[in-house]
Amino acid sequence: MPAPLANVPVHLITGFLGSGKSTLIHRLIDQKPAGERWAVLVNEFGQVGIDQAMFEARDDLVVKGLPGGCLCCQLAFVMQATLVNLLHRHRPDRLIIEPSGLGHPAGLLEVLSGEAFEGVLTLGEIVAVLDPRRLDDPRAREHETFRDQLTLADGVALTQVDLASPEQLAAAKAWLAGLWPAKRWVTEAPRGELSLARLIGDGEKTSVGQSADSEAHRRLREAAGGASDVQGVVLEAFAVPLPEPGRPRREVGEALGHATLGWRWHPDDRFDLDRLALVLGEMPAHLRVKGVFHTDAGWKLYNRAEGAVSLTGSAWRRDSRLEVIGEAGTLPDAEALEATFRELQGQTLKKN
Repeated sequence: MPAPLANVPVHLITGFLGSGKSTLIHRLIDQKPAGERWAVLVNEFGQVGIDQAMFEARDDLVVKGLPGGCLCCQLAFVMQATLVNLLHRHRPDRLIIEPSGLGHPAGLLEVLSGEAFEGVLTLGEIVAVLDPRRLDDPRAREHETFRDQLTLADGVALTQVDLASPEQLAAAKAWLAGLWPAKRWVTEAPRGELSLARLIGDGEKTSVGQSADSEAHRRLREAAGGASDVQGVVLEAFAVPLPEPGRPRREVGEALGHATLGWRWHPDDRFDLDRLALVLGEMPAHLRVKGVFHTDAGWKLYNRAEGAVSLTGSAWRRDSRLEVIGEAGTLPDAEALEATFRELQGQTLKKN
């Protein structure tokens, strides 16, 4: 019989939408000591779940996704059950949790510090990921969740610094220096490069009891209070069936002033990559767009945030997925967009 789990380090990687959290986690995984098994729990505001598809399956890494809400409020009870199952099934040496970009971490910290995980988990460094360019928007600096993520963080990793001007970078560092409590460290993390030593830290922690809270997230947690019965919940309970070929499954959601529109397609449905990239690129610039697609050029991962676009190969083969996130009332017409995607698949069939 295996020994009971004890003091597994857990780290939160927070940050607003499109800040580069998943990229930074990838770079941390690249530094994982040989012989260790890590677990990554990814929460997405969107309904279909894209970020999990960005990680390749391997024996020493377990990645689980929880789309469709916020671990800090709507999914808090589901997260607890999922995490208990993940810990005891896979017995990781280290756990990394990526909350939704719209998530307030205080509620999540309460769960991790609760009786269910006493002696099992040890709260490690909380890292906030920040794109310096976002501070150019006064609405970001005033956004409650944005500020709370940075307030609760032990340290801040400045990403997208190659796209920011020297003035934007200096302004971000000056603004962060004025936050209270003071950050233990602020460092540049180009292309998500962050030393694992930063994540491990020196073991000194701020009391969770001093964490700030968010009125918006508190209301959502209270609204979700009836979902506290999680006995018998297992990871497979959150699996969803594949859509039928040619009949995508559409998902929508709205909370915290933002809305999400997403689709899942059967893996046999294929897209014309050139036209797909054109359609996605023509969406309004303020929208967060990410997806994984089976195309006529193979499986591709598309990611657009803060004006930067990447298109890379993808190891994900289970289905095609798209997620579009923006402020409520700003998303494109779902019916028209779905019709466009049908045309893209039709173009692929003609080529073949």
